[in-house]
Amino acid sequence: MTPMELNEKGFKALVDALGYADAIRFLKLYYHGQGDYTKERHQWLDKMSLDDIFADIKDRESK
Repeated sequence: MTPMELNEKGFKALVDALGYADAIRFLKLYYHGQGDYTKERHQWLDKMSLDDIFADIKDRESK
C-alpha cells in the first residue's frame, strides 16, 4: 500500500467511525503546523490599524 493509499483508507476509516466533522476535529488535534505563528502574525497584523481590522470584519460579514 502506498502512503497515499494509506492516507485515503485511514481518513475513510475515521469518517466511517466518526463522521466528517469529528474526523477533521480529531486530525486537528495532531496537526501542529509549521513555522512561528506569533512572529508571522506580526508581519501582517502590525501593519493594520483597528479601523482596518473592523472594516475587514464588516466586509467578511457582508459576504
